[in-house]
Amino acid sequence: MESRVLSGTTNISTSLIHLKRPTTRETTVSFLPKPIRNVSDGGNLIWGRQLSPNLLLNEKSPLFVKREISLPPVFATAEGSDSGGEVGFAEKYPALVTGFFFFMWYFLNVIFNILNKKIYNYFPYPYFVSVVHLGVGVVYCLASWTVGLPKRAPIDSNILKLLIPVAVCHALGHVTSNISFSAVAVSFTHTIKALEPFFNAGASQFILGQPIPFTLWLSLAPVVLGVSMASLTELSFNWTGFISAMISNISFTYRSLYSKKAMTDMDSTNLYAYISIIALIVCIPPALIVEGPQLMKFGFSDAIAKVGLNKFLLDLFWVGMFYHLYNQLATNTLERVAPLTHAVGNVLKRVFVIGFSILIFGNKISLQTGIGTSIAIAGVAAYSYIKAQLEEEKRKAKPA
Repeated sequence: MESRVLSGTTNISTSLIHLKRPTTRETTVSFLPKPIRNVSDGGNLIWGRQLSPNLLLNEKSPLFVKREISLPPVFATAEGSDSGGEVGFAEKYPALVTGFFFFMWYFLNVIFNILNKKIYNYFPYPYFVSVVHLGVGVVYCLASWTVGLPKRAPIDSNILKLLIPVAVCHALGHVTSNISFSAVAVSFTHTIKALEPFFNAGASQFILGQPIPFTLWLSLAPVVLGVSMASLTELSFNWTGFISAMISNISFTYRSLYSKKAMTDMDSTNLYAYISIIALIVCIPPALIVEGPQLMKFGFSDAIAKVGLNKFLLDLFWVGMFYHLYNQLATNTLERVAPLTHAVGNVLKRVFVIGFSILIFGNKISLQTGIGTSIAIAGVAAYSYIKAQLEEEKRKAKPA
């Protein structure tokens, strides 16, 4: 939903929404006038999570207005329609729609990982490929804004300051992930990245000062054990791939921490677009410095000689499109579901990617690597389930 920025002073003229009075049951609804930051001195405020509900829900507040109206039993029809209006497909079959979102998220993610690895087989330049991923996504976002799908949300210097740390961590995590993908098997990189919950728990405990329950720490033990087992016997193991994946875990952990400080009411599509633009600007200089001379000397010419110019350009374009679409669709999908479904979805995604990468590339894995990977994934599933349950308990306890 697009953010609405409203301004006001101490002399506020409230406007109420008048709805057609149906003849069904009576329901009491409180309508609120347009909010402002300070009642005393005026100011600007973004409608949404930043707005304190105490100011508006307190009956003693001068901003509180109560009005009784009649609403139909189902208040889900389009504006201006009668209570007997038809229900849309998404409202009638929400499970099917959500299932389709999950399918497309997994499908795009698997295609991205496969195409990405195939590019590295003949063009091993992860810094440049990372720039391409973000660059194609940014062009897509700019084109979408141009046609108004979605309408671009406004941004100011305050929001920009909040988003820059998020985007820097996103850029670093993305580049190091690609370095790992180019150095080792896709399945091994995703196995190492299964440790991300461990880093998140550590950051919450020791940086944010939020105590982590013992049961949550205990669920992470099989994750660490499984990754260790898989790493010891992974046939494609090398230190570049391993360390890069670990740095990616740390980067994405800090991205999560900064994201909590950068809570705005901007919709997820616009938010991800701005983060992608900033991350692209961050990624370009390292790519030019680290890989620029090699690319100009023989990198591009070697790739074109191996696969041809048309295939090379098409591969770069489509890998960028799949990267942006799967990330955007993942954000939109996870907004539709409860925390527990979110957790299960993330675990299943990693299982899909690991399984399909082994099938497509025919990577040989030892028995110990397979067992270790399974233990690690099971640990992530247990951690995600326990964490989701704890978050649900906190959410239910808040109103009380």
